[in-house]
Amino acid sequence: MPDADVASSGVAAAELKQFIERIERLEEEKTGLQGDIKDVFLELKGRGFDAKAVRTILRLRKKDHSERQEEEAILELYLQALGMA
Repeated sequence: MPDADVASSGVAAAELKQFIERIERLEEEKTGLQGDIKDVFLELKGRGFDAKAVRTILRLRKKDHSERQEEEAILELYLQALGMA
């Protein structure tokens, strides 16, 4: 006899509903965190820091050292090719 939880479509409805509810809760938390991050950026701008520079620093800190060095070398090469370095 098939599982009573499985709908006529063959989908485990209760399990699917649990996944959807978990995702919805996480989306709510994500929205809250994004608001918190926005507040921190507003605060740092208010204290005279450059938000664009801070975002660049955050992006760079996510990369490992060798990846960052490679990116910087390519950028330097391109700048030299354009006469900008």
